Amino acid sequence: MPEEAWLTARLIPTSGINGAQEQERRATSALLAVMSSVREFGRAIVQPLGAPAGQLQTFIEVPFKLGDKQYFPDGLIRVVRGQRQWTALVEVKTAGNELAAEQLERYLDIARENDFDALITISNEIPPVAGQHPTAVDKRKLRKVTMHHLPWSMVLTEAVMQKEYRGVADPDQAWILGELIRYLEHPRSGAMEFNDMGPAWVPAREAVNAGTLRAGDIHAAEVAGRFDALVRYSCLKLGRRLGIEVVPALSRKDLSDPAARTQGLINQLTTAGTMTGGLKIPGAVGPLLVTADLRAGRITCRVDIDAPKEGRPATRVNWLVRQLRTAPETLRIEAFALHARGAGNAELLRTVRESPTSIIGDASKELRAFRVAQSTPAGTKRGAGRGAFIDSLLGAIDEFYEQVLQNLKPWMPAPPRLRSADEPVAVEPVAGSLISTAISSQDGPDHGATAPVVIPAQDGGVRIAGVPSE
Repeated sequence: MPEEAWLTARLIPTSGINGAQEQERRATSALLAVMSSVREFGRAIVQPLGAPAGQLQTFIEVPFKLGDKQYFPDGLIRVVRGQRQWTALVEVKTAGNELAAEQLERYLDIARENDFDALITISNEIPPVAGQHPTAVDKRKLRKVTMHHLPWSMVLTEAVMQKEYRGVADPDQAWILGELIRYLEHPRSGAMEFNDMGPAWVPAREAVNAGTLRAGDIHAAEVAGRFDALVRYSCLKLGRRLGIEVVPALSRKDLSDPAARTQGLINQLTTAGTMTGGLKIPGAVGPLLVTADLRAGRITCRVDIDAPKEGRPATRVNWLVRQLRTAPETLRIEAFALHARGAGNAELLRTVRESPTSIIGDASKELRAFRVAQSTPAGTKRGAGRGAFIDSLLGAIDEFYEQVLQNLKPWMPAPPRLRSADEPVAVEPVAGSLISTAISSQDGPDHGATAPVVIPAQDGGVRIAGVPSE
């Protein structure tokens, strides 16, 4: 057998995984072991959950008694710093397995009886809003114990960002973290990417096209939730490539009331057949907004950018066009005038390049903002792969950011210039009534000399005694 066919030995092998139970056990053990070995990675995972900075210890399948029965949570994390101790139970699901409310409530009872601080769940379920748990439990059980959820895609993103961008001090620990990344990226690990819009996708899409989808339809709520989850997954995926934290662009109201956000998305889907989400990217000129139009079968990515505060309208348009030098000519450019309402004047980029005035409606009005948008076909399949909605939306976001958004910079006014010594300074004439003969700090070195005598002139001005008039 040639050497090319030999399998490289791995720290965390994917061979020998025979079922869901073995898959969950291996994923749990690998993750917790690396968290305790690579200090920076373990800290990045537990710090947002309320753990102090201290020594991190991890265990798997710790037995606990609840009533007359014995239970084995998948894992346990303990962080010790001085006299303070933070402990959390861990429940893990892989592949398509979902978390069960009854099991989580049982572990919450165990945590409360043992004075533990938290319950951490890890699965492929992605809640629509960060901080929201995908499984509803009795809220009374959360009075003393907090419950956190980490999607596998988020765990993988944290691992990649820590190794590739933030850095790991010890080279051996960096290699160990790389082995975890390699394992989680393998299809047999069970840590799947977002690859399904859910069973309600096809009925909801057909109802939108037929105009029969109603706000109370259960399919509408499920598709709206999956769309928000897909947008959040796109944030994790793009942030993994950029090495920064990309989060959904949500208002304070949406963050405080996720149910209202979902209801608004349902209303948009049932009335217009569209769903809109956003990505907040650090350093970008604005949030990247993406709209899926199920009736037209199109995905539109757009960004709004403020126009320059000075210059003629055509000059402001050229300022934008210069930044889109390498962008596709099929981009739609829309210009909005100051104090104007409604839609602005829009043209394709190829037209604006030839005639910047084509999007200027009234040259006497000042342009306040531009909108740059790109429309691409939307897939229809519920899964992942060619012709799927998920891949078409993720591809549209990546393409728009790479070709458009990362090249846009906000307008900045020119800084004030220092005057050179040789540059002449224009002196404005001073009225005679404002001239004073008192000594001032603005006088020259001979300010102690006799003050000049100011004599009114016949033309209404003034002249200084002893100085002949011109």
